Amino acid sequence: MPLWRAPSPLVLASKSLARRQMLVAAGIPVEAVTSDIDERAAEKMLGDNPKAGNAALHLAREKAKAVAARMPGRLVIGADQTLVLGLQRFSKPANMDDARIQLLALRGQTHMLHSAVALMRDDQLLFSHEDAARLTMRELSDAFLEIYLEAAGDTVTESVGGYQLERTGIHLFQRVEGDHFTILGMPLLPLLEALRCEGFLAG
Repeated sequence: MPLWRAPSPLVLASKSLARRQMLVAAGIPVEAVTSDIDERAAEKMLGDNPKAGNAALHLAREKAKAVAARMPGRLVIGADQTLVLGLQRFSKPANMDDARIQLLALRGQTHMLHSAVALMRDDQLLFSHEDAARLTMRELSDAFLEIYLEAAGDTVTESVGGYQLERTGIHLFQRVEGDHFTILGMPLLPLLEALRCEGFLAG
């Protein structure tokens, strides 16, 4: 009997390589389809001061909804991640200078990463979940920050906060508290449990 029980691969409404690799490593066939939603416009629907977890959940659902509407009958997951330092919420850096600004704000501080996932088929939300992790960044010197930015290159624009913990971003941190998959961008264990409960994965 196969591990994956659905007739078609799971559709990932994201271009995130880390999320796709998570699912593939778990033995789930995946087809990646970009949602192309306007994330900033979608966030504005929540009001001026949305909670970070709510924002991540909302965006995950909107991504899944957009792709599910284009792919009738398919199982679609959307995922999103938000970063909060105090009352300030961060988005993906637009460029290297923006990443530098974010990292200067985060150094020596403890911030929260909120990751969410939503599972949809057609217009039906089957499951959604949000989780959070706490990360404390080292007191980085200006010199090391430049070394990091050079080593990381364009990848600093691919993730909120300007780092990827599974890559050179690990050098920025003093302490990491929380689920590893949540930090990488998707609460995988609750998603797998939901897929088993729905009969899409062997139990």
